[in-house]
Amino acid sequence: MKKSKLFLLISLLVIVMVLVACGGSAEEAAPAEEAAPAEEAAPAEEAAPAEEAAPAEEEAPAEEAAPAEEEASAPSGDRTEVRWFVGLGAGSDEPMFEPQEKVVADFNASQDEIELVLEIVDADQAYSTLATQIAAGNAPDIVGPVGIRGRDFFRGAWLDLTDLIEANDYDLTDYDPALVEFYVDQQEGQLGLPFAIFPSFMSFNKELFDEAGLNYPPQEYGAPYIDADGNEVEWNVDTMTEVAKLLTVDGNGNDANSPDFDPEDIVQFGFYQQWTDFRGAATLFGPGALVDDEGNAQVPDQWRDAAEWYYDGIWNSSFYPSGPYENSDLFAGNGFESGNVAMAQTHLWYHGCCVGNVDFEWDTAAIPANASGQPTAKMHADTFAIMNGTEHPEETFVVLDYFLGEKAEEMTQMYGGMPARLSLQGAYFDTFAGTVPGGDEANWQVVTDSMAFADNPNHESYMPSPQEANERYNEFWSLLLENPGLDVQAEIDTLVADLQAIYDAAGNE
Repeated sequence: MKKSKLFLLISLLVIVMVLVACGGSAEEAAPAEEAAPAEEAAPAEEAAPAEEAAPAEEEAPAEEAAPAEEEASAPSGDRTEVRWFVGLGAGSDEPMFEPQEKVVADFNASQDEIELVLEIVDADQAYSTLATQIAAGNAPDIVGPVGIRGRDFFRGAWLDLTDLIEANDYDLTDYDPALVEFYVDQQEGQLGLPFAIFPSFMSFNKELFDEAGLNYPPQEYGAPYIDADGNEVEWNVDTMTEVAKLLTVDGNGNDANSPDFDPEDIVQFGFYQQWTDFRGAATLFGPGALVDDEGNAQVPDQWRDAAEWYYDGIWNSSFYPSGPYENSDLFAGNGFESGNVAMAQTHLWYHGCCVGNVDFEWDTAAIPANASGQPTAKMHADTFAIMNGTEHPEETFVVLDYFLGEKAEEMTQMYGGMPARLSLQGAYFDTFAGTVPGGDEANWQVVTDSMAFADNPNHESYMPSPQEANERYNEFWSLLLENPGLDVQAEIDTLVADLQAIYDAAGNE
């Protein structure tokens, strides 16, 4: 995209955000699942993980770019200045100021050619501030930490790192190759490198499995499930569905396969997607996107199948909670932690922030394979991205290398993420396990193995007019959760038509 066109789009985006700030309908701070990373959001009272704040509730930008809340000492004048913008993800809260300032001071003391300058902007204003800076030709050089949602909110603004990686002979061997590929945008190139990650995996309640006399789900990708008759069967979505039915129980102790089962009195569910929205939930059936390569709205076939599966699980097979159950005292706002869910797909950040009241034995397991024969473990991940308008790409890449290399361990600890570098993960889990109730007994190898199955395209990736599009597909997910008797495929067709109208309107602005 030409820079002038990008500036025009960003300017129009700022206008849209002004209207939202002045009373238009605003999107949730993040879709339903994560109070964390970009796509999904935990309830407001839970601690938010490192990934990113959604751009929905920003205040209107000022005429001039909003000043940084905290800024490092001014550049000396005899060095190349590189500006580091913080606010799209973690780092904008006051306790983070001093650690980030230390990173800047350490970098500036490590060499005498580059002056790193820190700009911290409050998360509520960061999106509009950055948009204003870009439109004014005053963009920073490097931005982060930022997740996929925050990155793709500024579509076309980022530098393809391919040439810089090659020119600097940058060593990628300490990363899982799937994670390097995770940051490749098929249209725009290598838009980042792995930094802090939050893989997803299956969490399961061991006590509920024991009570039902069922074997645990496999704790290694590719391993079979041992059914009640001792047979080895593939651990796939179909197998998980049958296990989930046996683990869904009503108030009289009947499981969901029993003719006496009462779906109006369920006290325990077999499977749950912990704090997610439609895109996040559908990724269980394979990666996808709600926009195709030509910019047209779509719901890929595997996501259509996913919608049918969840809908049947809610209203017919009963192993997945409806909206009323999800919002009831049974879950108390936190499904897996409540002890009333046998299996839940969770992200690593969830165990870091939101299972403090777990009072049962639990462990981790592999995500089941989908129709492709492979699992898809949706990923949340933060990185630092270089803006394509930078006048100093080489110098900014030196800063990026410092963040992801020499400072990787310190900075992932600072932001609370799992290091993407393989060499740092053992030490990370040695510490992390002791911070999670029951974590010393958990199989964290499953988490690291999930990296190889990260969803690409990511479920938080680009959509035209992302705010409106997010609101519309979240309405669709709520429709599935709240309403029996729907024609799911007809509702999907309506969703596609509505998204297309949103995309068309965005293209005509």
